[in-house]
Amino acid sequence: MLNDLKDKVVLITGSSTGIGAAAAVAFGKLGARVAVHYNSSQGPAEEVLGRVKATGAQAILLKGDVLESAQCQRLVDETVKAFGRIDILINNAGALVQRVPIEEITDELFDTVVYLNVRSAMMCTAAAVKAMRQQGQGGVVINVTSVAARHGGGAGASLYAGSKGFVSTMTRGLAKELVKDNIRVNAVAPGVITTPFHERFSTPQMLEGFRATIPMNRLGTAEECAGAFVYLASEQMSGYVTGQIIEVNGGQYMP
Repeated sequence: MLNDLKDKVVLITGSSTGIGAAAAVAFGKLGARVAVHYNSSQGPAEEVLGRVKATGAQAILLKGDVLESAQCQRLVDETVKAFGRIDILINNAGALVQRVPIEEITDELFDTVVYLNVRSAMMCTAAAVKAMRQQGQGGVVINVTSVAARHGGGAGASLYAGSKGFVSTMTRGLAKELVKDNIRVNAVAPGVITTPFHERFSTPQMLEGFRATIPMNRLGTAEECAGAFVYLASEQMSGYVTGQIIEVNGGQYMP
């Protein structure tokens, strides 16, 4: 029986909807204490908070814009204030922002995509690592990359794919840097998952085109990604795993 996540403290950025929300509920079911984070989706975030608490787990709701590095530090600080520590950080916040061809990428769009997908993960990790070092018992960081980091993404998504490629490489670098602190760093790379992400950025025709490239012949669900986070967070299951990227894509890409 998996019991080593009971009472562990996990902060999941961008956990008001989709994959982050599914992960929050999964950790709650295993007895972890969960910090649910959102920026603008307050209603959905409150619903997720209720679902986590319904499992019997302790949970808090945190609001903050991770485009601002100071907010990344504040989210970690408030998690530690509420629960006394932080054991697991999941850098899930991110977005494609906008599908555009290369000639239409502006400085503003570039900064938003890179700051949201890359800098937020780096700065949230920096804040969490400081706390984990002070605690002296190690910890776990799980980044969220994408199948787009492997194959370049769909139409108009080269900037997003590039930012996720950065996250994948950063994961390996941080795994080497933080191993001395007993902090494991890994990543989950979802494929085409039925979440608000694709409702916003992909047409039905695009989704059908994606489905045709997936050996399982269907899109994935957020709940089907949650197990990968649980696996990577658990010392019992993955204590000898660091610097790895778990692909959850129905066979669409097999590295």
